[in-house]
Amino acid sequence: MIESTGGPTTTDLLAHGRAWAAQDPDDRTRTELLALIAATEAGEGPAEVELRDAFSGRLEFGTAGLRGRIGPGPNRMNRVVVMQAAAGLASYLQARGGGAVVIGYDARHNSSVFAHDSAAVFAGAGLTPLVLPRALPTPVLAYAVRHLGCAAGVMVTASHNPPQDNGYKVYLGDGSQIVPPADAEISEQIALAASRPLGDISLDDEWTTLGDDVLDDYVRQVAALVPGLATRHARVVYTPLHGVGGETFERVLEQAGFPAPIRVDAQFEPDPDFPTVDFPNPEEPGAIDLALDTARRVGADMVIANDPDADRCAMAVPGQGTSWRMLTGDEVGALLAWWMLERGTHTGPFARSLVSSSLIDSIAAAAGRETRQTLTGFKWIARVPGLAYGYEEALGYCVDPAQVRDKDGISAALLLIEMVAALTDEGRNVDDALDALATEHGVHATTQVSARFSDPGRIADIMARLRTSPPVAVGGLDVLSIDDLERPTDGLPPTDGMRLLLAGGARIIVRPSGTEPKIKCYLEVVESVEGGRLGQARAAAAARLADVRDGVAAWLE
Repeated sequence: MIESTGGPTTTDLLAHGRAWAAQDPDDRTRTELLALIAATEAGEGPAEVELRDAFSGRLEFGTAGLRGRIGPGPNRMNRVVVMQAAAGLASYLQARGGGAVVIGYDARHNSSVFAHDSAAVFAGAGLTPLVLPRALPTPVLAYAVRHLGCAAGVMVTASHNPPQDNGYKVYLGDGSQIVPPADAEISEQIALAASRPLGDISLDDEWTTLGDDVLDDYVRQVAALVPGLATRHARVVYTPLHGVGGETFERVLEQAGFPAPIRVDAQFEPDPDFPTVDFPNPEEPGAIDLALDTARRVGADMVIANDPDADRCAMAVPGQGTSWRMLTGDEVGALLAWWMLERGTHTGPFARSLVSSSLIDSIAAAAGRETRQTLTGFKWIARVPGLAYGYEEALGYCVDPAQVRDKDGISAALLLIEMVAALTDEGRNVDDALDALATEHGVHATTQVSARFSDPGRIADIMARLRTSPPVAVGGLDVLSIDDLERPTDGLPPTDGMRLLLAGGARIIVRPSGTEPKIKCYLEVVESVEGGRLGQARAAAAARLADVRDGVAAWLE
């Protein structure tokens, strides 16, 4: 056994591990930890590396709650970390009057266990825990927070993360995810809970497991988004990507009067191992290949895919011959904005994250609607006063903010199906609608450039260089203005990022990822359509976007 020269000594590390194992109520993670300890004592280097990583820090609680790999130690998702998080949240809520907390969970490994551990902690703290009856979509939990008049909500989910991950998402009583300073205040209480033995946390089994009433109400509210006289024919292939959206999605379609979707059988039942996909995110290459194969075979009108907790929605449409293509998040965002205006959505502003396409600004302005930009994430979008519709390019859409103040992949899917059915009645398709929007508002071409770094210091260096030596032109386009988002000029909360506005309506936004050691760059160029020459405008936009992309990629080398 070799003593480490960086961080705690191996002796101290082993002592930390043994102390953690002594309080871990989970046989699996305790056994895993004891095996790592024994292997480290035997001098096995890889075991010590893993043990050090598990105890190298603590999963950080932020506006997205907790998210990480399942395993032992404070830097993993496990029952100890979850119970400490629940105790910290309980202290935060008790200081503000207490109340009820509704708890939902998906079908990932340990989600049900983490949810019921949280209920025991909340009950022991004198709160009123209400647990959803089974694994259900995140939008159902977001709906339940306000529908039940709760002080807070917790959703145990890692959304579209890899199978080995899980997470803990927190909503406050307004039905929105937390934003500063609540995240820091809750994190402070979690740290206090973690500084004491786990046995000091009071537990109680007096909680309520809800029936299907909340789910029934959610389904009824979503189905009511489609008016009674709307056309109902649409041949939809659907996949929940082994997640929890399937049952709820089918119920919504049935209640709204649409035909049952054509299931992708191999992906329909919840499975925490996600066996048919490398990564359970509909944006990832190959994730919806089974759905596309099914759509070709049955001659479908469209494909709808939800991510595993069903808060995101992806859409694919037929092209020429047997080809199909998945729409980008920005394309779906623009289509929903247009469709909601066509169908007479209630007055109020539209909103988008600042990294999403500006096309909806033009669509909304033409209808006399205001558009708001927010920081990335629905914790910001959902807080726009009077919001009528909000979206972000990462497949997130909020089409019914009066009921769900978060992205909702099921209600968004319903409106997309209604739209396709109506277009079909008119002898048109989705590409025709996109062409019409481009002709009226210009071609808005978007893409991303990102880079992952093993040394996080590289990220800080790149951001510092952009601030101190910004470019005067990118891809042949002059830089007209630069906005340091740490000191924003348009009322946004400060965040680490840079926004560059270029000639011709192009823009670049650069920001470090909040969850990975990556820099992400979001690019958009705009090309007007002159004389109906849409193909020419699209070609020009693609060429200009490629030039800008090459220029940005050079920053990250």
